[in-house]
Amino acid sequence: MSDQRFTPSLSEHQLQALADDIKRWGAELGFQKVGITDLDLSQHEATLQQWLDKGYHGEMSFMERHGMLRARPAELHPGSVRAISVRMNYLPVEAGFAKTLNDSKLGFISRYALGRDYHKLMRKRLKQLGDKIKAAFEDTDFRPFVDSAPIMERPLAEKAGLGWTGKHTLILDRDGGSWFFLGELLINLPLPVDQPVTEGCGSCTACMTICPTNAIVGPYELDARRCISYLTIELKGSIPEELRPLMGNRIYGCDDCQLICPWNRYAQLTEEADFNPRQYLHSPQLIELWQWSEEQFMQRLEGSPIRRIGFDCWLRNLAVALGNAEPDAEIITALEQRSGQVNAMVQEHIDWALDRQRQGTATVTKQLKRLVRAVEKGLPRDA
Repeated sequence: MSDQRFTPSLSEHQLQALADDIKRWGAELGFQKVGITDLDLSQHEATLQQWLDKGYHGEMSFMERHGMLRARPAELHPGSVRAISVRMNYLPVEAGFAKTLNDSKLGFISRYALGRDYHKLMRKRLKQLGDKIKAAFEDTDFRPFVDSAPIMERPLAEKAGLGWTGKHTLILDRDGGSWFFLGELLINLPLPVDQPVTEGCGSCTACMTICPTNAIVGPYELDARRCISYLTIELKGSIPEELRPLMGNRIYGCDDCQLICPWNRYAQLTEEADFNPRQYLHSPQLIELWQWSEEQFMQRLEGSPIRRIGFDCWLRNLAVALGNAEPDAEIITALEQRSGQVNAMVQEHIDWALDRQRQGTATVTKQLKRLVRAVEKGLPRDA
């Protein structure tokens, strides 16, 4: 494959017809929206550098290591001139938000992680889309991306008209809220591009005020070091003690900023069976999860994105949630049984949890109650 930019001999009419076909093929492959954009993200470089300079990426060294490459997608696949941006809904039927958040003895897992890992499924579908395009025009060259390379997928999705960037930094769509995954297909065809949609957040700051740890430090600006998703997934060491009580029963990720968003009243449920909740993860009892062996963790979470954090971080997250639960002698016993059998990092969190349980400290906040009320009023259909 040549690294030289290739200009295929297609007329504007043929390119428009192909773009229309691509969107139809995308829908047939299970993508709820497909948009096309050029690859110029230069306007985002300064903002990205400022975010890195502030250290908001925390221990995610890969963010800094790749630097401005994230804003230069053409360098990831030389010859590419367009990105086909796609979205796929993941909100499952009977997501159980209110039930799980309302019961401190249950473990809350971000809804995207309840089923199978989305990366392989979406990448396979994007590859199929690329193959369809290549069958229509043999000189097509493409490469699919689903969190598989340093690429700014949200700015690309925004340019491609899939939605606008909300104040929580996620992509929002008027017809579908934000409960969807994003993926991209870089391609060498100069297809006609779609136009961005108008921003719809207005003066609303619900996502900023509901964030348990105040991680959304300003409109469109996230300090990942305070974000519960970062703390429970990306952070490999000790969770800062001052943030632990604010995490409640969230053991993998956090959906609060999406749950409170008014636009998610229009969210669409997923049609993908792979995204439906696994038996072990649907409103699970914290103590039951805590009693898993490492072998059970690996076996029961095979094919799940959760498994990538490793057993020690899984126990760390559960210990924090147990410490935040309503005081209970059974929880104290369960924590004591594992105490002394783990590494120093996990032991630190067990000691913290035991101290809170013994002191009778529970975490039930007005903010959480407000969130649950909003969830009960604003959920789409059967979610």
